[in-house]
Amino acid sequence: MVGEKKWYIKLITFSLLVVGTIFSGFPVLWMFLNSFKPNSEIFAWPPVWISDNFTLNAYAQILSDPEKIRFFINSYFVAFIVVILTLFVSILASYSFSRFNYPGKKIINTLIISVQAVPPITLLIPYLSLVVALNLYNSYGALILTYLLFTLPYAILMMTGYFNTLSKELDEAVMIDGGSRFRALWTVLVPVAVPGIVSVGMYTFMLAWNEYLFALALTKTTEFRTVPVGINLLMGQHAYEWNQMMAMSILGSIPVLLLFLFFQKYFIAGMTSGSIKS
Repeated sequence: MVGEKKWYIKLITFSLLVVGTIFSGFPVLWMFLNSFKPNSEIFAWPPVWISDNFTLNAYAQILSDPEKIRFFINSYFVAFIVVILTLFVSILASYSFSRFNYPGKKIINTLIISVQAVPPITLLIPYLSLVVALNLYNSYGALILTYLLFTLPYAILMMTGYFNTLSKELDEAVMIDGGSRFRALWTVLVPVAVPGIVSVGMYTFMLAWNEYLFALALTKTTEFRTVPVGINLLMGQHAYEWNQMMAMSILGSIPVLLLFLFFQKYFIAGMTSGSIKS
């Protein structure tokens, strides 16, 4: 009786997972198939699944256009700089929160959590005013500074939780041998905390790579605009380049997909370890 019950639970669970996979994966599959069609077939009825007019023209137009290539270069540059700065600052800050007690620590933690609770859309006008006042409008600096303000709170909270799982005896062992806390952090704790660091880095990269609203508001020329804005610019006044939009979306999804495929073990470990305090 117990075995039958477990069998039914497994069947229901598996069925729900299959339905969820189809529901979430179908739009991606449809986008992928449409990227190989001419525009005239994308809204055909009944739908054309595999086009007889299969073409790579959309990809060729994107990869041969210097302006569209610039969007990808900008996205890579901004995302990587944001990842590096976020990891560096969050590692130092989270080590401080994890290892030291000082006046105002709880207040600072509360402020960090409060920033996470504020919807980004409500900060658009203040950020835009600040960027203009700092003379950073339409620059890499505007995007990097803005994205840092979104990524750092989460990164600090997550890395603090991860460092809390690491024994303080690791630090003490280094200092007993004559090393400094700075050395203990970078030579002992950071290598051990690789899963947490990779998890934070992936989250940061995905946020910076996919962000659209601020990238649109804080830039005005293709010299600094990113892939999400570039996709939107394919919507012309009289016609939409649907197949190019689909192709550019696929190309824009590849970096995030590859990151997850290669680092999913560290990502999952980092997401779960910080929630458990030893």
